[in-house]
Amino acid sequence: MLSSLSSTISRLNLFCPKPSIPHSLSSCLKTLKPQPIIPRWSCLHSLSTHSTSRLSTSLKPQFDALVSKDDLVVLGIETSCDDTAAAVVRGNGEILSQVVSSQADLLAKYGGVAPKMAEEAHSQVIDQVVQEALDKANLTARNLSAVAVTIGPGLSLCLRVGVRKARKLAGSFNLPIIGIHHMEAHCLVARLIERELEFPFMALLISGGHNLLILAHDLGHYIQLGTTIDDAIGEAYDKTAKWLGLDMSRSGGPALEELAQEGHAESIKFSTPMKQHRDCNFSYAGLKTQVRLAIGSHNINPEIPISSASSQDRRSRADIAASFQRVAVLHLEERCDRAIEWARKIEPSIKHLVVSGGVASNQYVRARLDHVVKKNNLQLVCPPPKLCTDNGVMVAWTGIEHFCMGRFDPPPPADEHEDYVVKYDLRPRWPLGEEYAEGRSEARSLRTARIHPSLTSIIQASLQQQ
Repeated sequence: MLSSLSSTISRLNLFCPKPSIPHSLSSCLKTLKPQPIIPRWSCLHSLSTHSTSRLSTSLKPQFDALVSKDDLVVLGIETSCDDTAAAVVRGNGEILSQVVSSQADLLAKYGGVAPKMAEEAHSQVIDQVVQEALDKANLTARNLSAVAVTIGPGLSLCLRVGVRKARKLAGSFNLPIIGIHHMEAHCLVARLIERELEFPFMALLISGGHNLLILAHDLGHYIQLGTTIDDAIGEAYDKTAKWLGLDMSRSGGPALEELAQEGHAESIKFSTPMKQHRDCNFSYAGLKTQVRLAIGSHNINPEIPISSASSQDRRSRADIAASFQRVAVLHLEERCDRAIEWARKIEPSIKHLVVSGGVASNQYVRARLDHVVKKNNLQLVCPPPKLCTDNGVMVAWTGIEHFCMGRFDPPPPADEHEDYVVKYDLRPRWPLGEEYAEGRSEARSLRTARIHPSLTSIIQASLQQQ
Protein backbone atom coordinates (compact mmCIF):
# COMPACT_ATOMS: atom_id res chain seq x y z
CA MET A 1 0.00 0.00 0.00
CA LEU A 2 2.79 2.44 0.94
CA SER A 3 4.71 1.75 -2.24
CA SER A 4 1.54 2.21 -4.27
CA LEU A 5 0.85 5.50 -2.52
CA SER A 6 4.40 6.73 -3.06
CA SER A 7 4.32 5.92 -6.75
CA THR A 8 0.96 7.63 -7.12
CA ILE A 9 2.27 10.84 -5.57
CA SER A 10 5.46 10.84 -7.62
CA ARG A 11 3.66 9.98 -10.85
CA LEU A 12 0.87 12.53 -10.48
CA ASN A 13 1.26 15.72 -8.52
CA LEU A 14 -2.46 16.45 -8.47
CA PHE A 15 -3.47 18.70 -5.60
CA CYS A 16 0.14 19.28 -4.51
CA PRO A 17 1.45 22.89 -4.43
CA LYS A 18 4.42 23.47 -6.73
CA PRO A 19 7.02 26.24 -6.88
CA SER A 20 5.70 27.10 -10.36
CA ILE A 21 2.21 27.89 -9.06
CA PRO A 22 2.66 31.65 -8.61
CA HIS A 23 3.79 31.97 -12.24
CA SER A 24 0.86 29.85 -13.44
CA LEU A 25 -1.56 31.83 -11.32
CA SER A 26 -0.18 35.13 -12.50
CA SER A 27 -0.41 34.24 -16.16
CA CYS A 28 -3.93 32.86 -15.97
CA LEU A 29 -5.35 35.65 -13.81
CA LYS A 30 -4.02 38.33 -16.13
CA THR A 31 -6.42 37.07 -18.78
CA LEU A 32 -9.50 37.67 -16.64
CA LYS A 33 -11.70 40.52 -17.79
CA PRO A 34 -13.29 42.63 -15.03
CA GLN A 35 -16.92 41.60 -14.57
CA PRO A 36 -19.48 42.45 -11.89
CA ILE A 37 -19.31 40.05 -8.97
CA ILE A 38 -21.14 39.58 -5.71
CA PRO A 39 -18.74 40.47 -2.85
CA ARG A 40 -18.16 37.47 -0.61
CA TRP A 41 -14.76 36.69 0.80
CA SER A 42 -11.20 36.36 -0.30
CA CYS A 43 -9.67 32.94 -0.91
CA LEU A 44 -7.92 32.81 2.44
CA HIS A 45 -10.76 34.33 4.42
CA SER A 46 -13.09 31.57 3.23
CA LEU A 47 -10.92 28.90 4.79
CA SER A 48 -10.53 27.99 8.42
CA THR A 49 -7.29 28.89 10.20
CA HIS A 50 -6.52 25.18 10.37
CA SER A 51 -6.94 24.81 6.60
CA THR A 52 -5.04 27.97 5.72
CA SER A 53 -2.02 26.82 7.69
CA ARG A 54 -1.66 23.93 5.26
CA LEU A 55 -0.56 26.28 2.48
CA SER A 56 3.16 26.49 1.94
CA THR A 57 4.52 29.55 3.76
CA SER A 58 6.33 30.55 0.57
CA LEU A 59 3.08 30.38 -1.40
CA LYS A 60 0.75 32.08 1.05
CA PRO A 61 1.90 35.71 0.51
CA GLN A 62 1.64 35.24 -3.26
CA PHE A 63 -1.83 33.75 -2.92
CA ASP A 64 -2.82 36.78 -0.80
CA ALA A 65 -1.51 39.11 -3.47
CA LEU A 66 -2.76 37.35 -6.58
CA VAL A 67 -5.86 35.35 -5.73
CA SER A 68 -9.26 36.51 -4.67
CA LYS A 69 -11.70 33.65 -4.59
CA ASP A 70 -14.34 35.87 -6.16
CA ASP A 71 -12.11 36.46 -9.20
CA LEU A 72 -11.73 32.79 -10.07
CA VAL A 73 -13.62 31.45 -13.10
CA VAL A 74 -13.40 27.67 -13.46
CA LEU A 75 -14.70 25.34 -16.15
CA GLY A 76 -15.83 21.94 -14.85
CA ILE A 77 -16.02 18.86 -17.09
CA GLU A 78 -17.79 15.63 -16.06
CA THR A 79 -17.87 12.39 -18.09
CA SER A 80 -17.55 9.67 -15.46
CA CYS A 81 -20.60 7.68 -16.52
CA ASP A 82 -23.51 8.38 -18.86
CA ASP A 83 -23.93 12.18 -18.89
CA THR A 84 -21.65 14.62 -20.68
CA ALA A 85 -21.62 17.78 -18.59
CA ALA A 86 -19.79 21.09 -18.42
CA ALA A 87 -20.31 24.26 -16.42
CA VAL A 88 -18.62 27.55 -15.66
CA VAL A 89 -18.66 28.73 -12.05
CA ARG A 90 -17.27 31.86 -10.46
CA GLY A 91 -15.44 31.74 -7.15
CA ASN A 92 -18.25 33.60 -5.38
CA GLY A 93 -20.61 30.72 -6.19
CA GLU A 94 -22.29 32.29 -9.20
CA ILE A 95 -23.17 29.60 -11.76
CA LEU A 96 -22.46 31.25 -15.10
CA SER A 97 -23.58 28.27 -17.17
CA GLN A 98 -24.54 24.62 -16.93
CA VAL A 99 -24.90 22.18 -19.83
CA VAL A 100 -25.75 18.47 -19.67
CA SER A 101 -26.10 16.11 -22.61
CA SER A 102 -28.05 13.02 -21.52
CA GLN A 103 -27.69 9.50 -22.88
CA ALA A 104 -31.28 8.61 -22.03
CA ASP A 105 -31.84 6.99 -25.43
CA LEU A 106 -28.92 4.62 -24.84
CA LEU A 107 -30.15 3.81 -21.32
CA ALA A 108 -33.53 2.89 -22.72
CA LYS A 109 -32.03 0.82 -25.54
CA TYR A 110 -29.59 -1.18 -23.40
CA GLY A 111 -31.47 -1.10 -20.09
CA GLY A 112 -28.47 0.50 -18.40
CA VAL A 113 -25.04 1.93 -19.14
CA ALA A 114 -23.04 0.23 -21.91
CA PRO A 115 -19.47 1.55 -21.40
CA LYS A 116 -18.32 1.43 -25.02
CA MET A 117 -21.53 3.04 -26.29
CA ALA A 118 -21.31 5.65 -23.54
CA GLU A 119 -17.72 6.49 -24.52
CA GLU A 120 -18.74 7.01 -28.14
CA ALA A 121 -21.65 9.20 -27.10
CA HIS A 122 -19.34 11.34 -24.92
CA SER A 123 -16.86 11.70 -27.78
CA GLN A 124 -19.57 12.86 -30.17
CA VAL A 125 -20.82 15.71 -27.97
CA ILE A 126 -17.95 16.76 -25.66
CA ASP A 127 -16.70 19.61 -27.87
CA GLN A 128 -20.21 20.95 -28.33
CA VAL A 129 -21.07 20.71 -24.62
CA VAL A 130 -17.92 22.54 -23.51
CA GLN A 131 -18.34 25.25 -26.15
CA GLU A 132 -21.97 25.74 -25.21
CA ALA A 133 -21.00 26.12 -21.55
CA LEU A 134 -18.51 28.85 -22.48
CA ASP A 135 -20.98 30.56 -24.82
CA LYS A 136 -23.75 30.61 -22.21
CA ALA A 137 -21.30 32.16 -19.74
CA ASN A 138 -20.40 34.80 -22.37
CA LEU A 139 -16.75 33.84 -22.01
CA THR A 140 -13.96 32.27 -24.00
CA ALA A 141 -11.33 29.88 -22.71
CA ARG A 142 -8.98 32.86 -22.32
CA ASN A 143 -11.23 34.16 -19.51
CA LEU A 144 -10.84 31.01 -17.43
CA SER A 145 -8.63 30.70 -14.36
CA ALA A 146 -8.42 26.90 -14.54
CA VAL A 147 -10.05 23.73 -15.85
CA ALA A 148 -11.38 21.08 -13.45
CA VAL A 149 -12.16 17.56 -14.66
CA THR A 150 -13.32 14.33 -13.07
CA ILE A 151 -10.52 11.73 -13.07
CA GLY A 152 -12.34 9.08 -11.00
CA PRO A 153 -14.08 7.06 -9.82
CA GLY A 154 -16.10 6.05 -12.87
CA LEU A 155 -15.87 4.15 -16.14
CA SER A 156 -12.35 4.35 -17.59
CA LEU A 157 -13.54 4.72 -21.17
CA CYS A 158 -15.81 7.60 -20.22
CA LEU A 159 -13.37 9.36 -17.88
CA ARG A 160 -10.80 9.38 -20.67
CA VAL A 161 -13.03 11.52 -22.92
CA GLY A 162 -13.39 14.27 -20.35
CA VAL A 163 -9.71 14.23 -19.36
CA ARG A 164 -8.60 14.37 -22.99
CA LYS A 165 -10.78 17.44 -23.62
CA ALA A 166 -9.71 19.16 -20.40
CA ARG A 167 -5.99 18.66 -21.07
CA LYS A 168 -6.30 19.83 -24.65
CA LEU A 169 -8.11 23.00 -23.59
CA ALA A 170 -5.79 23.67 -20.64
CA GLY A 171 -2.71 23.12 -22.77
CA SER A 172 -3.94 25.36 -25.59
CA PHE A 173 -4.66 28.29 -23.25
CA ASN A 174 -1.96 27.75 -20.60
CA LEU A 175 -4.47 26.99 -17.85
CA PRO A 176 -3.87 25.07 -14.62
CA ILE A 177 -5.76 21.78 -14.44
CA ILE A 178 -7.44 20.28 -11.39
CA GLY A 179 -8.18 16.55 -11.12
CA ILE A 180 -11.47 15.97 -9.28
CA HIS A 181 -12.82 13.06 -7.26
CA HIS A 182 -16.37 12.45 -8.47
CA MET A 183 -17.81 11.63 -5.04
CA GLU A 184 -16.09 14.54 -3.33
CA ALA A 185 -17.71 16.79 -5.94
CA HIS A 186 -21.16 15.39 -5.05
CA CYS A 187 -20.35 16.14 -1.42
CA LEU A 188 -18.92 19.64 -1.80
CA VAL A 189 -21.58 21.03 -4.14
CA ALA A 190 -23.67 21.34 -0.98
CA ARG A 191 -21.24 24.04 0.19
CA LEU A 192 -22.04 26.00 -2.95
CA ILE A 193 -25.76 25.91 -2.15
CA GLU A 194 -25.58 26.21 1.64
CA ARG A 195 -22.95 28.84 2.40
CA GLU A 196 -23.21 28.25 6.14
CA LEU A 197 -22.14 24.63 5.74
CA GLU A 198 -18.75 24.31 7.41
CA PHE A 199 -16.50 21.38 8.25
CA PRO A 200 -16.95 18.98 9.94
CA PHE A 201 -20.18 17.52 8.58
CA MET A 202 -21.58 14.15 7.53
CA ALA A 203 -22.54 13.12 4.02
CA LEU A 204 -24.56 10.33 2.47
CA LEU A 205 -23.70 10.00 -1.22
CA ILE A 206 -26.13 7.82 -3.15
CA SER A 207 -26.15 7.15 -6.88
CA GLY A 208 -26.27 4.41 -9.48
CA GLY A 209 -22.78 3.21 -8.66
CA HIS A 210 -22.16 4.39 -5.12
CA ASN A 211 -23.47 4.25 -1.57
CA LEU A 212 -21.12 6.14 0.71
CA LEU A 213 -21.38 7.44 4.26
CA ILE A 214 -18.56 9.78 5.20
CA LEU A 215 -17.46 12.18 7.89
CA ALA A 216 -15.96 15.25 6.23
CA HIS A 217 -13.31 16.57 8.62
CA ASP A 218 -11.97 19.17 6.21
CA LEU A 219 -11.41 19.76 2.52
CA GLY A 220 -9.68 16.61 1.26
CA HIS A 221 -9.88 14.86 4.64
CA TYR A 222 -12.64 12.25 4.89
CA ILE A 223 -13.41 9.19 7.01
CA GLN A 224 -15.44 6.45 5.35
CA LEU A 225 -18.07 5.22 7.78
CA GLY A 226 -19.81 2.89 5.35
CA THR A 227 -20.01 1.87 1.71
CA THR A 228 -21.79 -0.70 -0.43
CA ILE A 229 -20.47 -4.26 -0.38
CA ASP A 230 -22.15 -5.10 -3.68
CA ASP A 231 -24.82 -3.04 -5.50
CA ALA A 232 -25.68 0.61 -4.91
CA ILE A 233 -29.23 1.82 -4.31
CA GLY A 234 -29.44 3.58 -7.67
CA GLU A 235 -28.55 0.40 -9.51
CA ALA A 236 -31.26 -1.45 -7.55
CA TYR A 237 -33.80 1.22 -8.50
CA ASP A 238 -32.85 0.98 -12.17
CA LYS A 239 -32.96 -2.82 -12.28
CA THR A 240 -36.32 -2.95 -10.48
CA ALA A 241 -37.73 -0.36 -12.86
CA LYS A 242 -36.53 -2.37 -15.85
CA TRP A 243 -38.06 -5.60 -14.50
CA LEU A 244 -41.37 -3.79 -13.94
CA GLY A 245 -41.46 -2.66 -17.56
CA LEU A 246 -41.10 1.05 -16.79
CA ASP A 247 -39.94 3.76 -19.16
CA MET A 248 -36.14 3.83 -18.87
CA SER A 249 -35.65 6.85 -21.14
CA ARG A 250 -35.51 9.16 -18.12
CA SER A 251 -33.69 6.55 -15.98
CA GLY A 252 -35.44 4.01 -13.82
CA GLY A 253 -35.35 5.86 -10.50
CA PRO A 254 -37.85 8.65 -11.27
CA ALA A 255 -40.17 6.23 -13.08
CA LEU A 256 -40.20 3.82 -10.12
CA GLU A 257 -40.74 6.64 -7.60
CA GLU A 258 -43.77 7.80 -9.59
CA LEU A 259 -45.29 4.30 -9.86
CA ALA A 260 -44.69 3.64 -6.16
CA GLN A 261 -47.13 6.44 -5.29
CA GLU A 262 -49.92 4.24 -6.68
CA GLY A 263 -48.98 1.18 -4.62
CA HIS A 264 -49.19 -0.07 -1.03
CA ALA A 265 -45.76 -0.07 0.58
CA GLU A 266 -46.66 -2.79 3.10
CA SER A 267 -48.26 -5.17 0.61
CA ILE A 268 -45.10 -7.25 0.03
CA LYS A 269 -42.88 -8.10 3.00
CA PHE A 270 -39.38 -7.67 1.66
CA SER A 271 -36.72 -8.14 4.33
CA THR A 272 -34.37 -5.28 5.17
CA PRO A 273 -30.78 -6.00 4.09
CA MET A 274 -27.95 -6.70 6.55
CA LYS A 275 -30.04 -6.58 9.70
CA GLN A 276 -27.57 -8.92 11.39
CA HIS A 277 -24.55 -6.70 10.66
CA ARG A 278 -24.06 -3.87 13.16
CA ASP A 279 -22.13 -1.59 10.83
CA CYS A 280 -22.86 1.19 8.35
CA ASN A 281 -22.30 -0.70 5.11
CA PHE A 282 -24.95 -1.29 2.46
CA SER A 283 -26.10 -4.22 0.35
CA TYR A 284 -28.82 -4.26 -2.30
CA ALA A 285 -28.06 -7.50 -4.16
CA GLY A 286 -30.33 -9.56 -1.88
CA LEU A 287 -33.20 -7.08 -2.15
CA LYS A 288 -32.94 -7.25 -5.94
CA THR A 289 -33.29 -11.03 -5.72
CA GLN A 290 -36.40 -10.65 -3.56
CA VAL A 291 -37.90 -8.28 -6.13
CA ARG A 292 -37.28 -10.72 -8.99
CA LEU A 293 -38.99 -13.49 -7.05
CA ALA A 294 -41.98 -11.23 -6.32
CA ILE A 295 -42.25 -10.27 -9.98
CA GLY A 296 -42.22 -13.93 -10.94
CA SER A 297 -44.85 -14.89 -8.35
CA HIS A 298 -47.18 -12.16 -9.68
CA ASN A 299 -46.67 -13.37 -13.26
CA ILE A 300 -45.45 -9.96 -14.41
CA ASN A 301 -43.92 -9.95 -17.87
CA PRO A 302 -41.25 -7.21 -18.05
CA GLU A 303 -41.49 -7.33 -21.84
CA ILE A 304 -44.96 -5.79 -21.54
CA PRO A 305 -44.48 -2.07 -20.84
CA ILE A 306 -46.40 -0.51 -17.97
CA SER A 307 -48.35 1.56 -20.46
CA SER A 308 -49.86 -1.66 -21.91
CA ALA A 309 -50.47 -3.45 -18.61
CA SER A 310 -53.97 -4.33 -17.41
CA SER A 311 -55.33 -2.48 -14.38
CA GLN A 312 -54.68 -5.50 -12.12
CA ASP A 313 -51.20 -5.96 -13.52
CA ARG A 314 -50.46 -2.27 -12.98
CA ARG A 315 -51.61 -2.49 -9.34
CA SER A 316 -49.30 -5.46 -8.78
CA ARG A 317 -46.37 -3.59 -10.29
CA ALA A 318 -47.16 -0.51 -8.20
CA ASP A 319 -47.29 -2.59 -5.01
CA ILE A 320 -43.90 -4.11 -5.80
CA ALA A 321 -42.46 -0.67 -6.57
CA ALA A 322 -43.79 0.82 -3.32
CA SER A 323 -42.68 -2.13 -1.20
CA PHE A 324 -39.23 -2.11 -2.77
CA GLN A 325 -38.82 1.62 -2.21
CA ARG A 326 -39.90 1.41 1.43
CA VAL A 327 -37.30 -1.26 2.27
CA ALA A 328 -34.54 0.20 0.10
CA VAL A 329 -34.85 3.55 1.86
CA LEU A 330 -35.35 1.96 5.29
CA HIS A 331 -31.90 0.42 4.78
CA LEU A 332 -30.55 3.95 4.24
CA GLU A 333 -32.31 5.21 7.37
CA GLU A 334 -30.92 2.49 9.62
CA ARG A 335 -27.37 2.95 8.35
CA CYS A 336 -27.56 6.74 8.69
CA ASP A 337 -28.80 6.43 12.27
CA ARG A 338 -25.78 4.34 13.23
CA ALA A 339 -23.36 6.51 11.23
CA ILE A 340 -24.54 9.63 13.07
CA GLU A 341 -23.80 7.87 16.36
CA TRP A 342 -20.31 6.93 15.17
CA ALA A 343 -19.58 10.36 13.71
CA ARG A 344 -20.47 12.10 16.96
CA LYS A 345 -17.92 9.99 18.78
CA ILE A 346 -15.27 11.38 16.43
CA GLU A 347 -16.62 14.91 15.90
CA PRO A 348 -19.25 15.88 18.51
CA SER A 349 -19.69 19.27 16.83
CA ILE A 350 -21.31 18.06 13.60
CA LYS A 351 -24.57 19.84 12.76
CA HIS A 352 -25.38 18.80 9.20
CA LEU A 353 -26.02 15.72 7.09
CA VAL A 354 -25.50 16.31 3.38
CA VAL A 355 -27.42 13.98 1.06
CA SER A 356 -26.31 14.16 -2.56
CA GLY A 357 -25.93 12.05 -5.69
CA GLY A 358 -28.55 11.10 -8.26
CA VAL A 359 -30.81 9.18 -5.84
CA ALA A 360 -30.96 12.26 -3.59
CA SER A 361 -33.35 13.74 -6.18
CA ASN A 362 -35.97 11.25 -4.97
CA GLN A 363 -38.51 13.10 -2.81
CA TYR A 364 -39.42 10.01 -0.78
CA VAL A 365 -35.71 9.53 0.06
CA ARG A 366 -35.42 13.17 1.13
CA ALA A 367 -38.54 13.01 3.31
CA ARG A 368 -37.44 9.85 5.13
CA LEU A 369 -33.89 11.10 5.72
CA ASP A 370 -35.24 14.44 6.93
CA HIS A 371 -37.05 12.45 9.62
CA VAL A 372 -33.75 10.77 10.59
CA VAL A 373 -31.80 14.02 10.93
CA LYS A 374 -34.52 15.78 12.90
CA LYS A 375 -34.65 12.84 15.31
CA ASN A 376 -30.90 13.31 15.80
CA ASN A 377 -31.06 17.12 16.06
CA LEU A 378 -29.18 17.68 12.81
CA GLN A 379 -30.00 19.68 9.70
CA LEU A 380 -30.48 18.06 6.30
CA VAL A 381 -28.72 19.70 3.34
CA CYS A 382 -29.77 18.50 -0.12
CA PRO A 383 -28.67 20.25 -3.32
CA PRO A 384 -31.48 20.90 -5.83
CA PRO A 385 -32.18 17.91 -8.09
CA LYS A 386 -30.27 19.35 -11.06
CA LEU A 387 -27.15 19.46 -8.87
CA CYS A 388 -27.69 16.00 -7.39
CA THR A 389 -27.35 14.16 -10.68
CA ASP A 390 -23.96 14.25 -12.44
CA ASN A 391 -23.15 17.81 -13.52
CA GLY A 392 -20.30 20.15 -14.32
CA VAL A 393 -21.16 22.64 -11.58
CA MET A 394 -20.09 20.28 -8.80
CA VAL A 395 -16.78 19.61 -10.60
CA ALA A 396 -16.07 23.31 -11.15
CA TRP A 397 -16.93 24.21 -7.54
CA THR A 398 -14.75 21.44 -6.10
CA GLY A 399 -11.99 22.67 -8.39
CA ILE A 400 -12.38 26.16 -6.94
CA GLU A 401 -12.13 24.83 -3.38
CA HIS A 402 -8.92 22.93 -4.13
CA PHE A 403 -7.46 25.67 -6.31
CA CYS A 404 -7.64 28.06 -3.37
CA MET A 405 -5.60 25.58 -1.36
CA GLY A 406 -2.93 25.43 -4.06
CA ARG A 407 -3.88 21.92 -5.14
CA PHE A 408 -3.66 21.82 -8.91
CA ASP A 409 -1.34 20.87 -11.74
CA PRO A 410 0.42 23.30 -14.10
CA PRO A 411 -0.82 23.59 -17.69
CA PRO A 412 -0.19 20.48 -19.83
CA PRO A 413 2.12 20.91 -22.84
CA ALA A 414 0.30 22.64 -25.70
CA ASP A 415 1.58 20.00 -28.12
CA GLU A 416 0.67 17.00 -25.94
CA HIS A 417 -0.39 14.09 -28.13
CA GLU A 418 -3.91 12.77 -27.56
CA ASP A 419 -2.52 9.28 -27.07
CA TYR A 420 -0.98 10.48 -23.79
CA VAL A 421 -4.41 10.33 -22.17
CA VAL A 422 -4.50 6.58 -22.80
CA LYS A 423 -1.53 6.31 -20.40
CA TYR A 424 -2.90 8.96 -18.03
CA ASP A 425 -3.47 7.79 -14.48
CA LEU A 426 -7.27 7.65 -14.48
CA ARG A 427 -8.79 6.32 -11.27
CA PRO A 428 -11.90 4.24 -12.01
CA ARG A 429 -11.80 2.72 -8.51
CA TRP A 430 -10.73 5.44 -6.13
CA PRO A 431 -11.82 5.60 -2.46
CA LEU A 432 -12.64 9.02 -1.07
CA GLY A 433 -11.59 8.52 2.55
CA GLU A 434 -9.85 6.19 4.93
CA GLU A 435 -12.03 3.45 6.39
CA TYR A 436 -13.27 3.85 9.95
CA ALA A 437 -11.98 0.94 12.03
CA GLU A 438 -15.41 0.02 13.41
CA GLY A 439 -16.84 0.21 9.91
CA ARG A 440 -15.10 -2.87 8.55
CA SER A 441 -17.74 -5.43 7.74
CA GLU A 442 -17.41 -9.21 7.96
CA ALA A 443 -19.91 -9.34 5.12
CA ARG A 444 -17.66 -7.38 2.79
CA SER A 445 -17.39 -8.77 -0.72
CA LEU A 446 -15.95 -5.70 -2.42
CA ARG A 447 -13.08 -6.46 -4.77
CA THR A 448 -9.94 -4.63 -3.66
CA ALA A 449 -7.66 -5.20 -6.65
CA ARG A 450 -6.51 -2.20 -8.67
CA ILE A 451 -7.89 0.36 -6.25
CA HIS A 452 -5.98 3.63 -5.99
CA PRO A 453 -4.96 5.00 -2.61
CA SER A 454 -7.75 7.19 -1.26
CA LEU A 455 -7.94 10.89 -2.01
CA THR A 456 -7.51 11.56 1.71
CA SER A 457 -4.31 9.51 1.97
CA ILE A 458 -2.81 11.18 -1.11
CA ILE A 459 -3.48 14.68 0.22
CA GLN A 460 -2.29 13.86 3.73
CA ALA A 461 0.92 12.35 2.34
CA SER A 462 1.53 15.42 0.16
CA LEU A 463 1.09 17.70 3.17
CA GLN A 464 3.70 15.72 5.11
CA GLN A 465 6.17 16.11 2.22
CA GLN A 466 5.97 19.91 2.29
